[in-house]
Amino acid sequence: VQLQASGGGVVQAGGSLSLSCAASGGTFSVYAMYWFRQAPGKEREFVAGINWKGAITRYRDSVKGRFTISRDNAKNTIYLQMNGLKSEDTAVYSCAADRRPYSVVYSDKSDFPFWGQGTLVTVSS
Repeated sequence: VQLQASGGGVVQAGGSLSLSCAASGGTFSVYAMYWFRQAPGKEREFVAGINWKGAITRYRDSVKGRFTISRDNAKNTIYLQMNGLKSEDTAVYSCAADRRPYSVVYSDKSDFPFWGQGTLVTVSS
């Protein structure tokens, strides 16, 4: 599975951005998918996850109510709608895919085999 993230950019605090992650080369629709981020000088952290069907989602506490993860299996794409952006959301955002079909959504794992290249989100205050 190959993943291609896009949609990053520069936005003012309080603004919105929508990220996309397109998958190819595998059976996308059976895998849980994730967004992670890594800020300068910090470790990579979980942002959001969605199960294979799109019925179950998980978020880190700091983005709950502001970010929404979704997927369109017909387009082999997941999305991250980010509203109310804050300066602390500035990071490189990457998408990832689990290798286990129909797995649950984890918020405490990052050892996934498939990763996109990342897209930079910069929130200016």
